[in-house]
Amino acid sequence: MINSEIIIDPNTSMIDSLAIMDRVDRKLLIVCDGGKFIGVISIGDIQRAILKKQDLSLPVSTSIRAKITYAMLGDDIHTIKKKMHEQKIECMPIVDNNGVLCDVIEWDQLFDDSKEIVKVNCPVVIMAGGKGTRLLPLTNVIPKPLIPVSDKTIIEEIMSNFQKAGADHFYISLNYMMEIIKDFFSKRDCWNVDFIHETKPLGTAGALFFLKNKIDTTFFLTNCDTLVDLDLNDLLQYHKRNNNIVTVVSAIKTIHIPYGTLETGVDGVIKNMREKPDYIYQINSGFYVMEPEIFDYLQNEEFINVPDLINKLINDDKKVGAFPVSEKSWVDMGNWDEYLTIVNKYLSDK
Repeated sequence: MINSEIIIDPNTSMIDSLAIMDRVDRKLLIVCDGGKFIGVISIGDIQRAILKKQDLSLPVSTSIRAKITYAMLGDDIHTIKKKMHEQKIECMPIVDNNGVLCDVIEWDQLFDDSKEIVKVNCPVVIMAGGKGTRLLPLTNVIPKPLIPVSDKTIIEEIMSNFQKAGADHFYISLNYMMEIIKDFFSKRDCWNVDFIHETKPLGTAGALFFLKNKIDTTFFLTNCDTLVDLDLNDLLQYHKRNNNIVTVVSAIKTIHIPYGTLETGVDGVIKNMREKPDYIYQINSGFYVMEPEIFDYLQNEEFINVPDLINKLINDDKKVGAFPVSEKSWVDMGNWDEYLTIVNKYLSDK
């Protein structure tokens, strides 16, 4: 039986498709017109549209790839399984001779495990020196990295995601309640951790200076309250393919204005009116891929935040890129609303 939640009309906008992917927890949707198979739209297709500055209000039919993998009704299931495994296909459309969608075979129907993750081997830097003021008064007692979200703390949840992907050497910058955090890790031998000690707050990038002679390869940098659901290998390959010095993981944020808006000119002359518009932005998720060249733009004991560092690089004509993900692929656990949401999610999953 076909899961109707993953079937969309070709006139569905790309931004609505992204919202559907978030809602049904899928990275690929099947596009049909009156039951006839048209193609598929994936998170990668929408990412490419964003990077090309395409209007996300356009229908998905404008971004469907010409070459699409599907199976014909009657094809041997072993052949379908082999093709899905080789190409890491999340779901396989089954089409009859008239082009009508007859079935969709999803990955978990044929395989017991998740799709194989291509391992990455990059150091991970976690900026954990802040006071966590958005989670007051809790952070008056417990440092933000050690606040529990399930059977793990916030920082362990982040580290687990990297570890699963093969990145298991961590550098953690500390300042606020650093002794408590160090003592916590001293009792756990499952993590490969080096600490960076900030004698004073240095912002979200200042502590990177102390890694200048320790990291000589591409590395990940993340805030200690950021969880992003994405394929780290895809991110790393995009970063290298585009020769970026920094790649910022951006989350697509849609702001809906529930009123008609006006665009005015001189003397209040109305130039344009829009009824209840949506505005789409890419926001900084607090997760980056960086090259060690960035260390040359930092000074000892300098207070500097990552956006200021990035602007330095841009002003020096260095290439900084964005890697967009859907809004629900990003969780900011550093504020109460998101923190309580993720805690409730873990409780409901038990």
